Amino acid sequence: MNILLVDDESYVTESLYQTIPWNELSVREVYQAASALEAIDLLEAHEIDIVVTDVRMPAMTGLELMETLADRWPQVRCILLSGYSDFEYAKQAIRLQASDYILKPVDDGEFIQSVHATVTSIQAEREELGHYYHLLYSRKSDFGILRTTLLRDLVLGQEVAQHYIQTKLNEYEIPLEVNKSALMLLIQLGPRFRGMDDHSLGLMEYAIGNIAEEVLMESFHVWPGKTPHHCMVLLVQRKTTGHEGGRAQAIDRELLQGLVLQFQQEVKNYLRGEIAVYVTSSFRFPSEISAVYRSGLGDLYRWEQEPGHNLRFADDDRVQQRDSSVQAIDLLNRPPSLLHLLETRQWETAHEKLEKAFTAMEAEHIGQASIHEAFLSVTSAFMYIAHKQGYYIHQLDQAGFDPLYIQQVVQSVSKLSNWSFEMLKKLSDIASTQETTSKSHIIKQVQEMVTADSGYDLSVKTIADRVFLHPVYLSKIYKNETGEGLGDYIIRKRMERALYLLKFTNKKIYEITAELGYQNPQYFSKMFRKYYGMTPNEYRDQGCC
Repeated sequence: MNILLVDDESYVTESLYQTIPWNELSVREVYQAASALEAIDLLEAHEIDIVVTDVRMPAMTGLELMETLADRWPQVRCILLSGYSDFEYAKQAIRLQASDYILKPVDDGEFIQSVHATVTSIQAEREELGHYYHLLYSRKSDFGILRTTLLRDLVLGQEVAQHYIQTKLNEYEIPLEVNKSALMLLIQLGPRFRGMDDHSLGLMEYAIGNIAEEVLMESFHVWPGKTPHHCMVLLVQRKTTGHEGGRAQAIDRELLQGLVLQFQQEVKNYLRGEIAVYVTSSFRFPSEISAVYRSGLGDLYRWEQEPGHNLRFADDDRVQQRDSSVQAIDLLNRPPSLLHLLETRQWETAHEKLEKAFTAMEAEHIGQASIHEAFLSVTSAFMYIAHKQGYYIHQLDQAGFDPLYIQQVVQSVSKLSNWSFEMLKKLSDIASTQETTSKSHIIKQVQEMVTADSGYDLSVKTIADRVFLHPVYLSKIYKNETGEGLGDYIIRKRMERALYLLKFTNKKIYEITAELGYQNPQYFSKMFRKYYGMTPNEYRDQGCC
């Protein structure tokens, strides 16, 4: 803490400076001023945390100094000194939120106690503020993940109810509205950025998103994000004005073009790198976002081969004129969509759907541009499922998103078909392995529960509740994996335990019955006889002990 002592009688401030153990009070620097005006000069030149000021001073009183502090340095705490126990002074000090009011002559003990209380109060406030900003940072970090996940689901074609989307937009503080026109800006980072490590690149993408929001915020709502296809995306909606009754304005291309050029220039100025921007045609958010994304990404990949073009707008006529050959691609999105089939693990049906779509494409003799769009449609579905399985798509196909490799895949429908079926098999194999691993884990959990000392009072239902599965489904899994019914396994383990207790302990039959979880000895004896062909007493009478 830094403290400023203000009094027109300099011996007062000098005495405090010399006699108070400032270090023990966590005070680093002590400044002195002989007037309120001199104090203001010191406040402008230094970081001051606490001001101790006399009330009555020429030119400007201590109370007037406090009013200046409240206006210009509201974070500074103030302790008033006065040789007069005037109630009017005290009342004004309370109004100005003074930390304390001390009468002269100043008692050192009282002064130390007052400064210590003020310092402690500031420290507590700073700690609380630090905690608040930590929570705010964590919240923003969590929001970043949630926003990215939502954007990924939308661009990859995941079917999400509109009311759910609007709820999530509100929760994640995304300013866009459903059923309103929007544009998508696809951003390809230049060579300087692509050579960075993942951490540095993430920081740059965050900075680029912030610059975009600052440049566009006056006229547009902006949602920046990262897509699975290694490029950034900005979703923008024109802001409404009070004269429109809440309706979104049409997006002014000329206005947007000027702002995008400014955005590119500021990225170049501040981040020392270039970005290429592709602006899609207007679409209805969010229902058309996936189709626009795939189409725009295809254009972006093609234009990447044309150097010197850093800003492109979609040709609206070209986007709207979809010839009949491209309709074959829509087979992939007709219900049940390819994504739905993959998500529900209907691998054979998904294979059949791909076969029909590729057959139709072959019959229509579609061009490379349409093949490229089909590639993006298929990979969007593959990406979504791969992410759900805990993989990135490049982990399944290392060259999958190498631009040169992509050009080979989209050369013909036949090559796209072969690649798609290979990827489908990889996803199917991963899902099968994960399902087997998951089932093995469940079987192990069940067996540990049954064989535990407290496990003999368990039933199929209580075990199913503990592993969060329906009893019938759990029994089916257990039977398929082990060849033995779960109920039979429970009984077998109880009977094995019964043999041990009968052979190696002197416990009575009713005690063993209770320990095994049976309600009465007669029922236990009946089950034991059914299992071993004799009663528990007969087993003991044979001299097995």
